[in-house]
Amino acid sequence: MEKVRKTDAEWRAVLSPEEFFVTRQKGTERAFTGRYWDTTTPGIYRCVACGTALFASDTKFDAGCGWPSYYEALGPDLVREERDTSHGMVRTEVLCNVCDSHLGHVFPDGPPPTGRRYCINSLAMKFEPAEE
Repeated sequence: MEKVRKTDAEWRAVLSPEEFFVTRQKGTERAFTGRYWDTTTPGIYRCVACGTALFASDTKFDAGCGWPSYYEALGPDLVREERDTSHGMVRTEVLCNVCDSHLGHVFPDGPPPTGRRYCINSLAMKFEPAEE
C-alpha cells in the first residue's frame, strides 16, 4: 500500500475547511451533528482525503455517543493506532494508514466480537452506498 503525501496547501485544495480541520489538524465534530452518525444504509465508509475503504456498514452500531461507531476496520493494515494524550486524557487515536488523516479514536467498550468501538468523525469519511 503506497502512502499518500501532500502539503497542507494540496490538502486544502481537495478538502473542505471542516474536513481539513478534522483530518489534518486532529479536530473533531460535535456529537450528533455529523452526516453519518445515524446512517443505517448498507455500504462502505472511505477516507475523505484519499478514498481508502476503511469501515463497512455491517460493522457499524449505535453506541449512543453521537459519532459513527464500528467494531472493526475493514482490514488491520488500513488504520493505524497511536497514543493520544491531548486534552488531559489518554486515548488511542485512529488514523488512515494510507494518508495519515486523523479519523477519531478507538475505545475498549464495543460489542462482540471485538469489544472495540471505533468512534469516527463523519467529516473524516465519505460514504459509498452498496449497489442494489
